[in-house]
Amino acid sequence: MTTRSTSADFVTAFATGWPEQQPDIMVLSLTTHKGVQDFAFNKEQALLIAKTIKETAAKLGKPETS
Repeated sequence: MTTRSTSADFVTAFATGWPEQQPDIMVLSLTTHKGVQDFAFNKEQALLIAKTIKETAAKLGKPETS
């Protein structure tokens, strides 16, 4: 993992769960042009991901306007 691409696939994501079967996890579904992948997280992992996204978003510059 020392070399990474500087470009990313188009990604959409949404969080959901399986409350009737496993209310203790969150499922994150990522869709790219290569297909769909589902990832399951426990509460601690989900909160860490949310915290990291929030911190990263705060550091982003304002979008360019035309």
